[in-house]
Amino acid sequence: MDGTVLVADDDRTIRTVLTQALTRAGCKVHATSSLTTLMRWVGEGKGDVVITDVAMPDGNGLEMLPKISKDRPGLPVIVISAQNTIMTAIQAAEADAYDYLPKPFDLPDLMKRTGKALSQKRTLSPQSSTEKERPDELPLVGRTPVMQQLYRVVARVMNTDLPVLISGESGTGKSLIAKEIHDFSDRRSLPFVTVTKSDISDIEGPARIFARAKGGTILFDEVSDFDDVDQARLVRMIDNPGEHGPRFMATSQQDLMELVEKGKVRQDLFYRLNGAGLHVPSLRERVDDIPLLIEHFLNRTERDGAPLRLFSADARELFRAYSWPGNVRQLENAVKRLVLTARGEEITRSEAESVLGSQPEAVPLLGGGESEKLSGAVERHLRRYFDLHGNILPPPGLYGRILREIELPLIEIALDATGGNQAKCADLLGINRNTLRKKITDLDIHVTRRRKLM
Repeated sequence: MDGTVLVADDDRTIRTVLTQALTRAGCKVHATSSLTTLMRWVGEGKGDVVITDVAMPDGNGLEMLPKISKDRPGLPVIVISAQNTIMTAIQAAEADAYDYLPKPFDLPDLMKRTGKALSQKRTLSPQSSTEKERPDELPLVGRTPVMQQLYRVVARVMNTDLPVLISGESGTGKSLIAKEIHDFSDRRSLPFVTVTKSDISDIEGPARIFARAKGGTILFDEVSDFDDVDQARLVRMIDNPGEHGPRFMATSQQDLMELVEKGKVRQDLFYRLNGAGLHVPSLRERVDDIPLLIEHFLNRTERDGAPLRLFSADARELFRAYSWPGNVRQLENAVKRLVLTARGEEITRSEAESVLGSQPEAVPLLGGGESEKLSGAVERHLRRYFDLHGNILPPPGLYGRILREIELPLIEIALDATGGNQAKCADLLGINRNTLRKKITDLDIHVTRRRKLM
């Protein structure tokens, strides 16, 4: 790398690490703990790239970006911040930062981005604005690397006209993200219209939808549920958006590319929607965010008038270890239920176990669905069973109990399929008839003979 880099961070260790790494890479480095000094260097024409923290002793690094852009158009600014929220990523994008990285950052990654910034010149354009004010924060919570990556992509696609395809399991917040992309975009003063299969089931549906959208944003919710006729209508809508063309987005629990290969989703529709792809991680992919989400939901319920509640350490750890097949939506509902049913201010482990033990099993569709094997469903059930016991082993005799749980429905369904004919059932199962009889007795299965129509 060749050039001069200005580094502003109040953490001496970070300044030292960046100075050493950039110097070894061939750069000249000026490092400071003061935004005032940084702005003086920028005003003097020093530096080819700026790396700055947000929270500094003498100001906010993000607030300096408009002045840097005015004084030195085209000077790339890379923002690094421990304030790892989507608002930071969006504010950095709106202030026209060249890039944004959350702390703790990956040094090789930052070096790569700095090298790219040094090698290219950018033309900055001012962001357009509207009269409608935006919310002060987004209801997206998380500091894990997968969420930080999602924040960066959201910030980049926010003010483009690219169609956006948002994939993820049920309960991850796909529609929420689509709505927030709209609310923070240049179309925020225009309508946001969610379209389901029923909205487009007749020939006049597209015209009604365009009339409601008025050039805003149209979201096709769970687009994989649309049949072939409806998908053809969507293609025509996207190809003929009218005078005030809206922005198109879509959500899907299932992998649309896989459905295209199976012939269940039109290829032309997929390519029209997949201008920018966002994958929303499941809660299992971001377990370190669970304590943060718990606090977020507890604070929200308290603001809504519910009693103050706190999770005990054991209850919090139990929630962290749970598999959450229903993702963030399931977590939120579980927290709300505990807030209402807990006997005291502190939510205990036994109370948390009671709520989690009554949760229905949900099968994640993304990457699973029809192709999921029985072993996968059994594994999820067993992991959940162990999770509910925390660091304590289940009672002895687990092997026999699990086999009984599987044998009972297997034999009952096989008997039903064969009309209660034990000879046919034994042949179907591939076991000896006497063995089947013994199992029927041991499992206390009631057998009813009837004629089975095959």
